[in-house]
Amino acid sequence: MATITAKDVNELRQITGAGMMDCRAALQETNGDIEAAIDYLRKKGQKVAAKRSDRDAKEGVVIAKTSADNKFGIVLNLTSETDFVAKNEDFINLALSFGQTAIDANATDLESFKNTMMGSISVQDKLMETVAKIGEKIDITSFTRLDAESVVAYNHAGYRVAVLVAMNQPYNADIETAGKDVAMQIAAMNPVAVDPESVPDETVAREKAIIMDTMKADPKMEGKPEEMLSKIADGKINAYFKENTLLVQPFVKDGGKTVAEYLKCVNKDLTVTQFSRLNIG
Repeated sequence: MATITAKDVNELRQITGAGMMDCRAALQETNGDIEAAIDYLRKKGQKVAAKRSDRDAKEGVVIAKTSADNKFGIVLNLTSETDFVAKNEDFINLALSFGQTAIDANATDLESFKNTMMGSISVQDKLMETVAKIGEKIDITSFTRLDAESVVAYNHAGYRVAVLVAMNQPYNADIETAGKDVAMQIAAMNPVAVDPESVPDETVAREKAIIMDTMKADPKMEGKPEEMLSKIADGKINAYFKENTLLVQPFVKDGGKTVAEYLKCVNKDLTVTQFSRLNIG
């Protein structure tokens, strides 16, 4: 059996918001597997604060930026150890300069971007130079690029949430407005995918398994046939898709429309093809 440390317990607690004893018990039951422990807590009825912790950073800033022609965009995460550093103007300006460097260099991935030159120094060396200057470890831990007919960027106040939205129609002022609206929706609602069809099969299976196990543990469901439970689970999954996939969510600025319906009001053929969202904390 894996040794469960205080660090492991604290990490799970930070991700889920569950109590220390519940986190320790979950880790013991799952042999220290963080993802399995999250599912264990959910099955036990715990209110889990985050389900996609791999996309979160504890401190730092996130920056989204597009090319001048809005044909591609990048979103990156510059991490720090403390919020004191993250809120410093020099640190924010450094992140913004990294974003512009990525656009200017037409960067495609994190590894090649870190080798990109910023004047006479590489991005990686600039990071090391800054570490030596401030005495705190910083790093670019996430980098995503989207290419499309139109890409729109949104940075929430304080650079704690950043979103890129890729759409299928050529860029113009109306597309820009629609992209910003949808990006703010993504920032607020944190959908798992563009639409139900694009949700990974493993995510669907995982959610259904959690629902099935929760129902089987419910005394009110005792004795119910497996087929009936499966149909109930399918209904719950459909409700999950409506809440957690972008195009079928109610549009936050007009709850009478879905996001897909709002986009069709802008352009009958307009839709979102991809998005990327990063957040701090």
